[in-house]
Amino acid sequence: MSPSLTRTQYRQRWRVLTLLLGVLIAGLVIIAPTVSATASTVTVPTATAAVTCDPPEEQESTDWRFSGFIKFNDEPLPCVTVTIEGNGFSAETVTNEKGRWELFVPENAEYTLTVDETTLPEGVIVEGESASQTVTFDLTGKKTVNLFLGEGVRETTSFIDQLWGSIFRGVVFGLMLALAAMGAALIYGTTGLSNFAHGEMVSWGAIVMMILSTIWNAPLWIGIAAAVIAGVALGFALDAGLWRPLRRKGLGIVQLLVVSIGLAIALRSFYQILIKGNVYEVPGQNAMEFAIGPIKTTYINLIIAGVSIVVILGVAYFLTRTRLGKATRAISDNPSLASASGINVESVVRMVWMIAGGLAALAGVLWAYYIRGVKFDMGTSMLLLIFAAITLGGLGTAFGALVGSIIIGVVVEVSPLFIPSDLKFAGALLALIVILLVRPQGLLGRKERLG
Repeated sequence: MSPSLTRTQYRQRWRVLTLLLGVLIAGLVIIAPTVSATASTVTVPTATAAVTCDPPEEQESTDWRFSGFIKFNDEPLPCVTVTIEGNGFSAETVTNEKGRWELFVPENAEYTLTVDETTLPEGVIVEGESASQTVTFDLTGKKTVNLFLGEGVRETTSFIDQLWGSIFRGVVFGLMLALAAMGAALIYGTTGLSNFAHGEMVSWGAIVMMILSTIWNAPLWIGIAAAVIAGVALGFALDAGLWRPLRRKGLGIVQLLVVSIGLAIALRSFYQILIKGNVYEVPGQNAMEFAIGPIKTTYINLIIAGVSIVVILGVAYFLTRTRLGKATRAISDNPSLASASGINVESVVRMVWMIAGGLAALAGVLWAYYIRGVKFDMGTSMLLLIFAAITLGGLGTAFGALVGSIIIGVVVEVSPLFIPSDLKFAGALLALIVILLVRPQGLLGRKERLG
């Protein structure tokens, strides 16, 4: 059982964390104009003095961006001209010293992307129809376009190799998704609340990390640590300032659900005011691929998987071995009985909100590296997948959220091998429906136990 805290200790903790969160938010609001002013330099790289080609005309940043790398034998190809046309719009750019190119378009439409093969090194060609291809956006405003270079013969990748690569990416994505889903599952298990603002808690961590590491040029580890601390502080502030007072007033689950939707809209609007609608890069996001057998990956994906596994093991130890974790499970079973047995329910719920905030913030940092950028509404695209993972694994069970997240991640990454990539999220939701038809309570759903 968890020891009770005195009223004075509660007030002291509330004052300290509220002060820290207030100072952080004030600092972010103060630098918001700076963030907006530097958006173009953060998101639109141009050729540097080390590249012996004329830099392209700088484009105005928009919400719609195509980007990619042009390399041959793992070597970047600078000064390659890339053009885009369509919907009455045209623009061109050249690759920088890292072989990277980026083009912004005014709206979501169908465009034709063309690589000027005369600007490629002698003997290098763009294979197949990749030199001039039709490109459209998926469900986000960012699209990475793959090009295949060769010396006249394309090296094809077998379906089995593609499948192994997709499964690997799906597991990485699922582990990252599990960080956010397990936090949301803990909140649901102890309070019964489906928190629609959880996606904004994910965005919060990525935004804090980006501002510190990119705008303030702080070391990356400081930005990540500050993001996690800010996530914990946000979870504490939301429970202390909003959810606990509403619980004490006796609001039902439906009313709390509506409040969470309003909170999500308010936080998303605040983020949009803070960093505008631009897409911001984060340090080291453009890592080169390397092969592990049939799987092509980057060291960033390996770090994402490693960090996620370590944190998930930590959460598992917390739930099964610590006194507070056992108290959390007891509250999920029966809050009234837990309170009667001496457990301070409000103290445990407060701690659950703080843990969930930290997990969501860390998931936001990893999500920023996975999608290669930070945007004010980036967490919203993850929210539906979070709920799908929780429902698939079983409502109220954190370990079920982990299993559901991995299944959702694998389905999302594998489905483009069989269906258009625009429908990959729909494929994950279809898998959710099929499994729930067979097992309505979810894979590990147990109403009497959390974790």
